[in-house]
Amino acid sequence: MKKFPILLPITFINLLLVGLFHSSLLAGNGAFTYRLPTLPYGIDIQAITVIGAPQTYIVQKDDTLLDIARDFDLGFSEIQILHKDLDPWVPPEGLELIIPTFWVLPEGKWDGIVINIPEMRLYLFFKKISMVKTFPIGIGVTENFTPVGRFHIKEKRVSPTWHIPLSLLEKYEGRKSIPPGPDNSLGSHWLGLSIRGYGIHGTNFPWAVGRLVTHGCIRLYPEDIVSLYPLVPVGTPVHIIYEPVKIGFKDGRIFVEVHEDIYHRVPDFFQFTLKRLGGKGIKNLVDFEKVKEAIDQRRGIPIDITSDFDDVR
Repeated sequence: MKKFPILLPITFINLLLVGLFHSSLLAGNGAFTYRLPTLPYGIDIQAITVIGAPQTYIVQKDDTLLDIARDFDLGFSEIQILHKDLDPWVPPEGLELIIPTFWVLPEGKWDGIVINIPEMRLYLFFKKISMVKTFPIGIGVTENFTPVGRFHIKEKRVSPTWHIPLSLLEKYEGRKSIPPGPDNSLGSHWLGLSIRGYGIHGTNFPWAVGRLVTHGCIRLYPEDIVSLYPLVPVGTPVHIIYEPVKIGFKDGRIFVEVHEDIYHRVPDFFQFTLKRLGGKGIKNLVDFEKVKEAIDQRRGIPIDITSDFDDVR
């Protein structure tokens, strides 16, 4: 049963999250307005590429972190990384949790679907009206990674049959397919990509969202695939990217969001981040101690790294 969230004002991370709290507190499955910078260099004080706002929640009896994550439309990894010391199955009743329902947008003038592998999150951009929706996802394990590239939605199916890959036939005792129903890993809806064998779909195991669990496909919560499915016609662009460090702007301030390098593709996070900042012409506007801390912690949330010294502006 979906619980009614108990929300409280955030008190102890205000300094890190300057400029985010005047936004309405929306859960992650809402639609958000954004505004891209008008110039590729420097700060545009009107740019909005950090969406959403953090929340807090008081743990109730019988809650698990998996249930709480799903109630706020987060993947398990998004909430677990902020609360590493907690038993995910028995968090203490009455404990106040940070709920990270805010994100830096992937950089680019997108239209359609963008999937960022390191953060395990899907964005659906409505470019004409400058709005975006976002959903948590499960992705491919390291041995069967989710591919990066430019694709599109090639087909759509409701109540799909799962044709079991050859590599899994032994696991499923030689069965070649599984019909629609509770045993079907594809869930209720299938969005087939233009790369053969890959798609975006639901799941019969919701706790797989926010984890590396698939053979390369992208899984959504059952309720999220139902929401996404009617919004993406055949032909919708799908960009799958690998962006463990994202840089965003809000209220004239600079934010960085750092995720784990889950496929081990970034040898030096600090140099990678410096290059991104330099490419935007804002390296002299940030506090490098804040940058280093964000990289070291890799908490997967937007962190304000703006320098507060007037002489660097």
